Amino acid sequence: MAGGEGSRLRPMTANLPKPLLPVANRPVLEHVLRLLRRHGITETVVTVQFLASLVRNYFGDGDELGMSLQYATEQRPLGTAGSVKNAETALRDEAFLVLSGDALTDADLTGMVDFHRRSGALVTVGLKSVPDPLEYGIVICDPDGRVNRFLEKPTWGQVFSDTVNTGIYVMEPEVLGDVPLDAEVDWSADVFPQLIDRGAPLFGYRFDGYWEDVGTLESYRQAHLAVLNREVEIEIGAFEVSPGVWLGEGAEIDPDVEINGPVLVGDYSRVEASAHLEPYAVLGANVVVKAGAIIERSIVHDNVFIGQRASLRGCVIGRNTDVMRSARIDEGAVVGDDCVIEQEAFLSAGVRVYPFKTVEAGAVVTSSVIWESRGHRSLFGPRGVSGLVNVEITPDLAVRLASAWATTLRKGSVVIASRDVSRAATALKRAVVSALTASAIDVRDLEVAPAPVTRFATAHSDAVGGIMIHTTPGDPQSVDLVFLDDGGADLSPSDQRRLERVFSRQEFRRAFPGEIGQLSYPARTVDTYAQEVLASVDASGIAGTDLRVVIDTAGGAAAVVLPTLLGRMGVDALIVNGRLDEASPTESLAAHMQGLARLGELVASSRAAFGARFDPVAERLALVDERGQIIHDDRALLVVMDLVAAERRSGRVALPVTTTRVAEQVAAFHGVDIEWTGTSATGLSAAAGRPGVVFAGDGHGGFVIPEFSAAVDGVATFVRLVGLVARTKLTMSEIGARIPDAFVVRRAVATPWSAKGTVMRAVLEAAGNRTVETTDGVRVVEPDGRWALVLPDPAEAVTHIWAEGSSDAAAEELLDQWAAVVEATHS
Repeated sequence: MAGGEGSRLRPMTANLPKPLLPVANRPVLEHVLRLLRRHGITETVVTVQFLASLVRNYFGDGDELGMSLQYATEQRPLGTAGSVKNAETALRDEAFLVLSGDALTDADLTGMVDFHRRSGALVTVGLKSVPDPLEYGIVICDPDGRVNRFLEKPTWGQVFSDTVNTGIYVMEPEVLGDVPLDAEVDWSADVFPQLIDRGAPLFGYRFDGYWEDVGTLESYRQAHLAVLNREVEIEIGAFEVSPGVWLGEGAEIDPDVEINGPVLVGDYSRVEASAHLEPYAVLGANVVVKAGAIIERSIVHDNVFIGQRASLRGCVIGRNTDVMRSARIDEGAVVGDDCVIEQEAFLSAGVRVYPFKTVEAGAVVTSSVIWESRGHRSLFGPRGVSGLVNVEITPDLAVRLASAWATTLRKGSVVIASRDVSRAATALKRAVVSALTASAIDVRDLEVAPAPVTRFATAHSDAVGGIMIHTTPGDPQSVDLVFLDDGGADLSPSDQRRLERVFSRQEFRRAFPGEIGQLSYPARTVDTYAQEVLASVDASGIAGTDLRVVIDTAGGAAAVVLPTLLGRMGVDALIVNGRLDEASPTESLAAHMQGLARLGELVASSRAAFGARFDPVAERLALVDERGQIIHDDRALLVVMDLVAAERRSGRVALPVTTTRVAEQVAAFHGVDIEWTGTSATGLSAAAGRPGVVFAGDGHGGFVIPEFSAAVDGVATFVRLVGLVARTKLTMSEIGARIPDAFVVRRAVATPWSAKGTVMRAVLEAAGNRTVETTDGVRVVEPDGRWALVLPDPAEAVTHIWAEGSSDAAAEELLDQWAAVVEATHS
């Protein structure tokens, strides 16, 4: 009998029939079928009702289990007896067994059938003694085993025995004559009392094995404890590699994982170093557990992602759910299928999160999430569409994104596509290209290309847009999908919203066979880009200077274009890491700083004018001066700005509002003005494209050379910088020395989405009569010149705060003051 809805097990059974609920990584109904097979019973009829197709699709005809399965479907619930009556035509004219498809047991079915035959019973009822009989039907038998009384769901005042009906029966076919057709009838409440009244031979068979009706969350957890403690004799589909530790096929456990059994790890799951698997942790198939995560007394279903330092204690996590970094889920909490628990969220004891919900970053959830998500996440973030590879960004999502984008474009349009050297980007680009061509879009694939080359190819062709797929900076587990407009710039917010609307509606355009787009691989794109850079950017003055530079491409895409450029520029350059490195598509901050330190050593020893280190996609540039000293990104912005402004002596420089106001002193010294912009890449590019702007930068290694492009471009910046250094009479260190020190500090404060509007209102109220600017966020200027900027993050549940003062202490004091204002609004 497998038609149960399992309402007491929600949210686990919200979109899964109760018999398919996994116990030790196998559906409970599968354990029942395997028990039957062990006792030589292979012909089975399964009665189904709730989500019946899922049961049929999972088990099929039973061939994989070595059984023969038929199905009897109820159009409405018919009760325990009515469902068997509904299956009568599939039964032979002989005794048959009836079992519940949602109870875990190792009952001696052979002994029970033998007893039934010896006693000459019409019905034999399987009996079991339990500590708490309130939820079951109580049965009283006489000394020879004949049943003389039934009582369903008694109160404590009615408990006259601890022997309960397990729902396991051996029956003669004649008993079905007492069950009306197509009516809701129950064995214990309706049929058995009638049989007893007329003296029919009903017998009880007591067995000593394990039996647990998996009908509540507590009994579901208890069933897992029994399996891991070997209290129930079932087949565990895993290898016991050490006492109490079972690993499924293809499971990978890092040697540095701390394991305290009993634990069960499913097929092809992976547990990374420093994770903790504590007693009674059960992981399903294809589960990923990141470093530092702790899982104890918890049941994790298939295809779940557990982020770094996440903590799961005594909870249940449904299929395809992502539990992100540092999230905490407490005792008794249950998370349904396809949910996202974002970073640092906390689910308190007993909370239930229903399927397809999102709990926002930093949220503290104390009540169940049934109808609405406790989160808000737009598709686009500051780096396009970003997320963990094969967790948040999957080939399926890439196909749907590309299909949505194609739907916003005209049939027959051309787009440019490129990627970095990583395998993830390669796989995802294939999915994107397939979706675009299937939607009547022609694709020109640049394969591995620097981001500036892709932007250039998009802007200087008939393409209506482009897409770049590359590893997220600093996070090799994540990937960014960056969509470009026809000018090679990131999609504007309005275009992003348009794409999101199509994506959310899932209304994708498809092409007829004759309209399917073409895929081509254009030649000489890099050469054309290099020629245009040298034609547009002033690199004069190099000849005769013996200028030497050291370049580190960091194994990235800059290695594709630099050889062509350097040969034509005539600069003496030493290139390190000048090859494409598939194994390291990005690097951690520590590795980046180590690379800069090595670059500094090479610059100092070779007496070069400066050193430049590209990011893996050649958009950003990190600098080292002639002494080998690292010029940090915020300082590098001022140094390069000083060089440009000193030569131009007019025009405007575009900078984000988060930049130190020391920039105003540098600009005034050289007679240029500053245009303050928002913090987004689109805002900076829009400003850089306006007439009169001679330079732009974002303070994170991104520079814009407007005479060539309005987009951030590390290669064009390098060419411009070589020319500037060749023509100036000052060294990099001398330029840096004449620029005043800046003291800017920053902090991110966790802020629920629902509180962000309140935060900004509170900031404006707290500003009082002080000068307020609202270019992006709220910037409050103190009478003494110090300032603080409060800006809600567009993609995460945090608020960013910047502060600048005359010293680190003064800046920190101001930062603390405004952080307190932000925190007070939702504490």
